[in-house]
Amino acid sequence: MADNRKIYVIGHKNPDTDSICSAIAYADIKNRIDSKRRYQAKRAGQINGETEYVLNRFGVDVPGYINDVGTQVKDMEIRQSPDVYSYYSIKKAWNIMRENNIVTLPIRDKEGRLEGLVTVGDIAKTYMENADSHMMAMARTQYQSIADTIEGKVEVGNSHGYFIKGRVIIAAAQTDVMAQYLEADDLVIMANREEDHCRAIEGGASCLVLCLDSQVTDKVRKLAEAADCIIITSPLDTFTVARLINQSIPVRSIMKTDNLITFHTEDYTDAIKDVMVKHRHRAFPVISKKGKCLGTISRRNLLGMRKKQVILVDHNEKNQAVDNIENAEILEIIDHHRLGSLETIKPVMFRNEPVGCTATIMYRIYQENHQEISQQIAGLLCAAIISDTLMFRSPTCTLADKMAAGALALIADIDIEKFAAEMFKAGSDLKNKSPEEIFYQDYKKFITENVTFGVGQITSMSSEELTEVKARIMTFMETECGRNGVSQVYFMLTNIMEESTELLYYGVDSERMAKDAFGVEAHDGYCILPGVVSRKKQLIPGLIEASQEA
Repeated sequence: MADNRKIYVIGHKNPDTDSICSAIAYADIKNRIDSKRRYQAKRAGQINGETEYVLNRFGVDVPGYINDVGTQVKDMEIRQSPDVYSYYSIKKAWNIMRENNIVTLPIRDKEGRLEGLVTVGDIAKTYMENADSHMMAMARTQYQSIADTIEGKVEVGNSHGYFIKGRVIIAAAQTDVMAQYLEADDLVIMANREEDHCRAIEGGASCLVLCLDSQVTDKVRKLAEAADCIIITSPLDTFTVARLINQSIPVRSIMKTDNLITFHTEDYTDAIKDVMVKHRHRAFPVISKKGKCLGTISRRNLLGMRKKQVILVDHNEKNQAVDNIENAEILEIIDHHRLGSLETIKPVMFRNEPVGCTATIMYRIYQENHQEISQQIAGLLCAAIISDTLMFRSPTCTLADKMAAGALALIADIDIEKFAAEMFKAGSDLKNKSPEEIFYQDYKKFITENVTFGVGQITSMSSEELTEVKARIMTFMETECGRNGVSQVYFMLTNIMEESTELLYYGVDSERMAKDAFGVEAHDGYCILPGVVSRKKQLIPGLIEASQEA
């Protein structure tokens, strides 16, 4: 049996071109080779200008945004309930609850929106405690509902009319005695005596309920029609009719409508647990995005909820993963970085290769599965390799990356050097971006035994452009240091053409770490790192080693 749940293929936060393009490609691969499940690429952050250019260039939509993979109400088993409307009788509602083993029944309107709730307790309380003979009139009970409840039929009058005034009484006394306590507009439960029927109609009764299939004589029928009196016949005896008749009132008269506690399909279970404990109802209605009531959930549904299933690409660090990753079921990890801090409950397929780009691994997976690569996907993967390897200048670049990029460029029909220039230009267009946007467009957080630090990076083919943003970034770094447990922040201004980086730093001991890591002069919050272009392979290892020597 096919599993209809979507499996999300997600890259890291602050996604780069490799993270986005590899997620799109792997979702494509999995959907081709696994027809039983559905895979969907997602992004865990805002895409940068370079990635936006690449997606537009090859006509591919931006993956949907997902910021949290914790379990939601829609991941729980929602107990569906039949449509029940407010005009249904209590008896009809009760029968539906009994047939479906439901203790809490949502009452919907014709569009499926929630109008109220009825519980077994509400019905029991109404039946056991309410002895008001005016109850049926106050509830505006329809005559057809009365007939249905007592298994009868409307013999005279408009079945769609409503009993809106008067009491419910039983005509058990003699005719002359009955005349003394009968009031206008009463509903009278009677036996088969024609004289009593006539006296009740003449006395102003609005409805007669004749038990044991009593016949309606012509005389009585004419009197009733002239007096606009409803006559209902039932095969049941007087006691049974009297016991059941109050169950004909509409559920709207007893349903709860105020201060209803409802949950939405998008609510996270962490947020609703406390509400469920505080308000110990048997069940809670669930509302969809479109405002329709889908059914109910209860506390026991928390035990059997299904975790979201995800595949992670281009990262294996917990602090780089989408929020609440620990509450999701990780199925696979495909990466090219050092081993990180992610833990899984059970073994997963983990593919980690020492290449310059996750897209190179994707190219290999297409080949291994004998899957043809479309021109669009080839363009995305080629762009990712060019981006991650800085057009093969990064020390992370391998022969496998170069060969994959060459093959993909042929499929995509692009000139690598020309395309790279256009792509890097789009990615380094920083004029209209705020310091925050520039800082976080490619930012990662790293945790060592001695220090927690963050590193951002931008790459450009223009030294003038990098110089222009330097002052803005340095000022912004001062405000960001200390947030989210980060005690040091670094930012790489990487010049692709010169194959060098100007490293900006801020925070306690950051200058000492920069000096020790790279053996260069550092002052005034920056240092020059010739030949350093890779955060992963050059900068991070040096900083981690320097932190351990502190």
